[in-house]
Amino acid sequence: MHTILLSFQSIGVVYGRLSTAPLYVFGSIPQNDFKSDESAYEYFSFIFWTLTVLSLVKYTFIVLKADNDGEGGTFALYSLLCKHAKVGLLPNDKTSDDVTNNKTGSPSRTKAESRARRAIAKHKSSHYLMLFLALFGSCMIICDAVLTPAISVLSAASGLRRSLTDIKYSSSRETEDSILKDLRKYVPVPTACAILVCLFTLQQYGSHRIGSIFAPVVILWLLFITGVGIYNIFHYDPHIVFAISPKYMYKFFQSISWRSWRSLGSITLCVAGSEAMFADIGHFSMKSIKMTFVCLIYPVLILSYAGQAAFISHALSIKDSSFSIDDYNHFYRSVPDHIHYVFTILSLLASAIGSQATITACFSIVNQCLALGCFPRVKVIHTSDKIHGQVYIPDLNWMIMILSLGITIGFHDIVRIGNASGMAIVSGMLVTTCLMSLVIALYWEKSLLLSACFLVFFGSIEAVYLSSNLLNFHKGAWYLAVLLALSLTTMVAWHYGTLKKYQFDIENKVSMEWLTDPSSGLRVSRVPGIGFVYTDIVTGIPAFFSHFITNVPAFHQVLIFVTFKSLPEPFVSPTKRYLIGRVGNRDNKIYRCIVRYGYHDHIRDSDDFEEQIIRSIGEFISLEEHDTESLMSTEGKMIIVGKQLPEGDALIPLHDTGATSSPHASTQTNINTTGDTKPKRKRKKVRFMLPANSPKMRSSVREELNELVDARESGTAYFLGQSHIAVRNGSNFIKRFLIMVYVFFDKNCREPHVALNIPHAALVESFWLDDNTEPLAEKR
Repeated sequence: MHTILLSFQSIGVVYGRLSTAPLYVFGSIPQNDFKSDESAYEYFSFIFWTLTVLSLVKYTFIVLKADNDGEGGTFALYSLLCKHAKVGLLPNDKTSDDVTNNKTGSPSRTKAESRARRAIAKHKSSHYLMLFLALFGSCMIICDAVLTPAISVLSAASGLRRSLTDIKYSSSRETEDSILKDLRKYVPVPTACAILVCLFTLQQYGSHRIGSIFAPVVILWLLFITGVGIYNIFHYDPHIVFAISPKYMYKFFQSISWRSWRSLGSITLCVAGSEAMFADIGHFSMKSIKMTFVCLIYPVLILSYAGQAAFISHALSIKDSSFSIDDYNHFYRSVPDHIHYVFTILSLLASAIGSQATITACFSIVNQCLALGCFPRVKVIHTSDKIHGQVYIPDLNWMIMILSLGITIGFHDIVRIGNASGMAIVSGMLVTTCLMSLVIALYWEKSLLLSACFLVFFGSIEAVYLSSNLLNFHKGAWYLAVLLALSLTTMVAWHYGTLKKYQFDIENKVSMEWLTDPSSGLRVSRVPGIGFVYTDIVTGIPAFFSHFITNVPAFHQVLIFVTFKSLPEPFVSPTKRYLIGRVGNRDNKIYRCIVRYGYHDHIRDSDDFEEQIIRSIGEFISLEEHDTESLMSTEGKMIIVGKQLPEGDALIPLHDTGATSSPHASTQTNINTTGDTKPKRKRKKVRFMLPANSPKMRSSVREELNELVDARESGTAYFLGQSHIAVRNGSNFIKRFLIMVYVFFDKNCREPHVALNIPHAALVESFWLDDNTEPLAEKR
């Protein structure tokens, strides 16, 4: 029953794009390319086999199986390669994710090193190539999310213009004729813009609500185009069913010309939405998406395209004089006259819905890029508690809307927008084919011959369509290059800057002996309370905290270094999320907590994060000497916590709903190196106590837990270092440009959500040079 419900919702979200493609596939082919009725047969043959080979065989039966724990898209394929072929370049630490792949707690098993895996591991350039392919494919989905709403809505608005043209034929008055002429000229674009604004405004309600609202409309649309298709087949040209024979494609290539080769780019639009079908797995499920396409979407589309081809073939064979330049080969003309107005209303609604698949796919892809450090910080809203993959990104939503409105107003031409959209579609498919061939060889561990066959067979088909789209570069496809340059530059620059920051932290960290060794001469004092130090490194002391200690030689009774580590998988189980270790000996009371999360986890939005960390520390103290499931790092043993203890929780939280004005309120002063102080913010207080069976604990464990509770009662401070990167004199132009772009987004995008809705207790700012291990300057 749940699968049926998801299938119903997926009709309104995933398949709107594929379902509305008949509006503009034939309409985007230039009129002069239809030389005779045989041309309709040839183009329909291409449409049939393209849908069958790419959408049905490649995506439905092969690519959908390569999901990454229920998530799809180019970044999901790249994540599979990162986990199983060790090709990742993104900053991550082996200590933090070794046991993540160990789902059962038993020693993890790694696949035998194949020859292909060893060869790729040796060549670092191949790792960069795979990351580039993942970023390139993600950018194509983002570009498609900009272009699809424009072409879908504008094609339906063109049908509205033709309806107004019909009204003119029934009117004989000159005034009415003048009014209708103005309506035909000015109504389509404003109507398309109004629909686009409404569409993007609805995104905040989430995929499950939008799917439930849109699905009935799409189902009505599918029934409508099925009926029209069957009617046209029997009424105009029943022999069109024989056009599925590949011989018509052979005839097309026999009389090929540059003009007809360019027209193949329009055929690409018939598979528009196939890539989004894979990327939207996280919003629904593989089974529901596959079942809906095979049983409903595919046969409906074949009948619809066949009916439209039958109408065009008939009209060309009799030299129909009603075929004018304005309404030639548009889907509207193939609809019987008495239901034109029904078509106009349904097409307007369906075209708005048709854009939903690429918009939701765009949200999913960007959410994955965010977690892996390849996209500037934006707010991500999870719209469903049951399906974690359903997300909404407000900033991205409005940005896409503005760009889509700009295309609609600037181009207002289906053919030009179709050329750009077709190139985006086939480019994204080609990237998926390349990554999928690597997944077949490196993850599925099939033979290299099978992987090569997959790449050559599907890649050659997509390369043919890509070449035809390149011929249309000057006819609208150039806009895709502009969008690609903007999005790819943003993602590459952000990844480069993030990587440089991480490398600086690693190279400039201080050993823990520097802090704990009495002979270091620091004369550090311990003050009551708990100090949370947020850092990106998993060993040693971050540079910003050592700077703070040098200027203020004191830190808290309990010190906890907290590190967030994203893993190339959608979700990390709560029982595997927290990795706790001790820094130094027991008397130091210094702990390290590594918080591991997947690219669809939203633990950073949790208001009880502080409580979870303290409880995890308490569990670590109880398990430390008896735990067998642990990792060894350079600082000592680290234990995975989160499981229910046999003797119960080590610490019991007591929720105090009072304000923090009590004597035990958390320390909430924000200190930076310039001496600024921010006012206190009221927050909810969570206190802890030892369980009733605490006397049965060993005295050392009970004593350390008591110290942890007392430190929590004394207050909590939060240390967060914010580093800023600058360009070193002498750096080449590319590095300068990437750092400039990174700095721009770092200053203008959202603040890092590592703070988890809690105030900063210490903010130390430092500036350093690109490709340099020494800080450029430090504020005192």
